[in-house]
Amino acid sequence: MKKAADAVVRCHWAQNELNIPYHDGEWGVPVHDEHAWFEFLILEGAQAGLSWDTVLKKRARYREVLNGFDPEKVARYDKKKVRELLGDAGIIRNRLKIDATISNARAFLEVQKEFGSFDAYVWRFVGGKPKQNTWKTHKRVPARTTESDLLSKDLQKRGFRFVGSTICYALMQATGLVNDHVVSCFRYAELSR
Repeated sequence: MKKAADAVVRCHWAQNELNIPYHDGEWGVPVHDEHAWFEFLILEGAQAGLSWDTVLKKRARYREVLNGFDPEKVARYDKKKVRELLGDAGIIRNRLKIDATISNARAFLEVQKEFGSFDAYVWRFVGGKPKQNTWKTHKRVPARTTESDLLSKDLQKRGFRFVGSTICYALMQATGLVNDHVVSCFRYAELSR
């Protein structure tokens, strides 16, 4: 049985008990749920300067303390809630990132008001359907693209923080706006259908 599992070819970064299930089940799968969009937006920003594994370890706690990533509830957080979050070792305790989580929730609600949903807003940056890349090696995968530059600039204009182009490209990869599984990865074909 072990040999069959070892024969599965994955993207080079999927190597442990945290990131293999994430890679196999979530990464690159097109997102259309508003809470999922808010979650990915916040977690990608929280990752800045850290490893994605660190974020995955803390993800369940984030879901608890951020009301299931409900932007309407997060937008109403006050100074007392910020102090609670800063004292919670289960999340990344960085004041700038926590403050950005709250202000990003408010900006997220504004985008929903303007476009009907964050989903409708964000998919416009790839023409409404996943961009299918054909990377043969992970070394070819870019850290940012023209689309992530445009998304980053537009989000910043709307008041979002921790949304630089590299963070935006990671968001685009995670949420299926782009399929950046390498072509030899078993998920590539599944997600390019």
